[in-house]
Order: sequence, then C-alpha cells, then structure tokens
Amino acid sequence: MTGSIAALGAGLAVIGAGIGIGQVGGKAMEGISRQPEASSKIQTAMIIAAALVEGVALFGVVVALLGK
Repeated sequence: MTGSIAALGAGLAVIGAGIGIGQVGGKAMEGISRQPEASSKIQTAMIIAAALVEGVALFGVVVALLGK
C-alpha cells in the first residue's frame, strides 16, 4: 500500500515538473518572438529556470520514494 502511495507522489512530482518546464519554455519562446534581440538573455534565464524545476522535481521523487 505505501509503495503505491510513494509511486503516486513520484508521478505527481514528475507531472508537475513537466508542466513547469512547459510553461518556462513556452513563455521564453513568446518572449523571444516579441523581442528577438534579447534572445540570448532569455535563453540563459530559461535554461537556469528549467534546471531549477528539474532539481525540485528530482527532490520530490526522491522524497516520495524514501517515504516508502
């Protein structure tokens, strides 16, 4: 029973990361299309934000699986 709850928590963390990275990427593309001359700054900020989202998701998966 607790294993299935841990798997559910890990799945929710991964879904949240996917949504977060999708939002980051979409807004970055929107910003680049509106202001192409700032694309390098936007791209750098996008990569940093995506890495932070992935880190939080990995932390959530580890916590969910350790709760098993």
